[in-house]
Amino acid sequence: MRCPQCGNETQQGAAFCSRCGTRLFAPKPAAVREYALATFRPSLWYYSDGFLVGAVLMAAGARLLYVKFEPVQAAFAFVALGALFFIFTIIRARTVNWSLTSDRLIEKRGLVASRRREMELADIRSVEVSKRVFQRMIGLGDVTIASAASADYAIRLNDIYDPDLAAETIRKARLKRMA
Repeated sequence: MRCPQCGNETQQGAAFCSRCGTRLFAPKPAAVREYALATFRPSLWYYSDGFLVGAVLMAAGARLLYVKFEPVQAAFAFVALGALFFIFTIIRARTVNWSLTSDRLIEKRGLVASRRREMELADIRSVEVSKRVFQRMIGLGDVTIASAASADYAIRLNDIYDPDLAAETIRKARLKRMA
């Protein structure tokens, strides 16, 4: 076997050249594995309606308890219903997430029944950031990722913190994947 660097004739099966030390057989790279880059979740502001209803119900129940409303069970029912709204809203907030990996963007929705959508990074056509007035005041925004595979296929990240950073992370991951 001949060394590609210096041309020296080496033993069959040698890993390095005995003259110049050049590697003769490059080890086969391990299978390239997909790895996680980022996870995005909607802000709790996105679910503020549920928190607001829960707070109003709890405040109404507390007010009824304060004025010693009869029957007392009704006041406790308002407080319990408000607490249930809070708990339900927190659970609802945990049912949506978007994961950016080295190969794709994955959207997962649902708690009991779930829906999963994937978009290959190579298929991304555009990444758009939009911020409404209220979103700009609290640092939120929406990121829409359009697919080149289909004109009507897009994944929308609603009300996430720092949408510009998220869009830049997706763009960099796409460029790295394309290289």
